[in-house]
Amino acid sequence: MPVLQLKPGSSSDELLTFAEKAAQASDFLKAISHEARLMILCILAEGEKSVTEIETILGLQQAVVSQQLARLRHENVVETRREGRQIYYSIANPDVSGIIDALYSMFCRPGASMIKA
Repeated sequence: MPVLQLKPGSSSDELLTFAEKAAQASDFLKAISHEARLMILCILAEGEKSVTEIETILGLQQAVVSQQLARLRHENVVETRREGRQIYYSIANPDVSGIIDALYSMFCRPGASMIKA
């Protein structure tokens, strides 16, 4: 995997770009760093779901699910589609699904050996 290489003498533009990318990554990680949001993203990694479907799967109250979905939508992690009175949510960027898959492999799959808290 290519990694941005900053070396002594890197231009201020390169450093600024690096800092901007780090800030974007940090914002994204903050957006997904909540247990309920991670569970929602795991569900959405399987495909589009309505709020009601997410509530039922997680056994959480509608207010909790809606609040977490609003945060994910505000951060452009999920997107919506309206069909009549129902709103359906899906992951907005395929790269997010890849990150969720990696987290699943590290923490959730049988035999996962990531350090336990």
